[in-house]
Amino acid sequence: MREKPLVSTRTFYSAPQSVTSLVAAFLEPTITVVLFLVINAAHGEPVTRAALVLCLLAFALTFPGRNRFREGYLSAATDIVVSWVLLLAILLLCGYATRSLGFFNRDALMTWAAITPVAQWVATAIGREMLARHDRRPENRRSAAVVGAGPLGVRVARSLAGEMDSGVDFIGYFDDRDPSRLHRDAVDRRLGGLADVGRIVSERGIREVYITLPLGSQPRIIELLEQLQGTTASLFYVPDVFGISIIQGRLQDVNGVPVVGMLETPFTGTNELAKRISDVVFASIILVLISPVLLAVAIGVKLSSPGPIIFRQKRNGLDGQEIEVYKFRSMRAMDNGPVVKQATRGDPRITPFGAFIRRTSLDELPQFINVLQGRMSIVGPRPHAVAHNEAYRQMIKAYMVRHKVKPGITGWAQVNGHRGETDTIEKMEARVQYDLEYLRNWSIALDLQIILRTIRLMLFDRNAY
Repeated sequence: MREKPLVSTRTFYSAPQSVTSLVAAFLEPTITVVLFLVINAAHGEPVTRAALVLCLLAFALTFPGRNRFREGYLSAATDIVVSWVLLLAILLLCGYATRSLGFFNRDALMTWAAITPVAQWVATAIGREMLARHDRRPENRRSAAVVGAGPLGVRVARSLAGEMDSGVDFIGYFDDRDPSRLHRDAVDRRLGGLADVGRIVSERGIREVYITLPLGSQPRIIELLEQLQGTTASLFYVPDVFGISIIQGRLQDVNGVPVVGMLETPFTGTNELAKRISDVVFASIILVLISPVLLAVAIGVKLSSPGPIIFRQKRNGLDGQEIEVYKFRSMRAMDNGPVVKQATRGDPRITPFGAFIRRTSLDELPQFINVLQGRMSIVGPRPHAVAHNEAYRQMIKAYMVRHKVKPGITGWAQVNGHRGETDTIEKMEARVQYDLEYLRNWSIALDLQIILRTIRLMLFDRNAY
């Protein structure tokens, strides 16, 4: 006789996408493509193959659209304009590289460029107002309570109460402890003890209950769940994992076994494909455009000092595997062994021409070849020397998590002021925090933003060396 499973394998599943998220995913791409076709028709332009290709490219670069329905009007407008400028920049770059700009009516393109962000903001504002009206209706509001009046419970309560127009009314906390042991922000909002949860939830019609008890309280959690099974409230368990750097946390199903992913690369499935395609396309276009610059820098390196033009560095890549990274040589001496000294301002090893290409980041250009080889990505955490990784992984929490993705030519840390020498542990910690933030929030739009900000730094930043 087979043993009956404790929990049905159908109990756990990934959360379904909300209706607003689904609408937001298609809203921006649809407006972008429909307006392009309508404006071209108004200018008497037929739907050509080039127009269809542009529509497909614009749709791919804007899908899925960002859910801005709960953002402020000014914040949404700023985000829309920035995203739209980035999209236009990449479309212009593609058009210039493929010499296809002449296939389109210039007046129609200018009208499309001017009207589209306005239409996106108007649609977002309408959606925001409709959602706010929906949430303000008494029948659509949801009352919520938190079990556990500790730091985690207060954090959850603040999130519920602080989300603008969320439609949630936070009622209070349940906790057995003496008021002197509760979080100071929860003392005045205690509804009762754990034994009172089922009764009060039923009496007050509370629709959502968030359980924030530690895992060590498993028997109490089971008793609590048994109480709440006699109510109609939705139940949520909030594990205390905020001391861990969660990357791409999600609930998954492994052949019927529910598992909670806490640290995973963002580049799986379609994300991995989109990232790789964008890397190959952008790296190919950029290498063609910068080929004269590559030749000029190579000649400059050869004439500036004896030695090879290309310096091959040992670095840790995806999953910590050792890779070779290419750079234009900027020093007379090249450390690549078990002990590597970082370059410093005024470093005597750096040649005068090397100082110039380091300051302008021209020494990094051969790494676009690494991108085509699949060793690197255009955007990602910058690779550090193998020797530095071995030292910092012992000193900085979650340091090696940055190796869950391919290293990049540029990254979120670099465009936020963390490039060059990391002569203190605090500087390296700050760089790692930005790298982890990139892993949590990756999108094609974020990659485009980083690329454009990198170009600006190459032209105007004077702090690199």
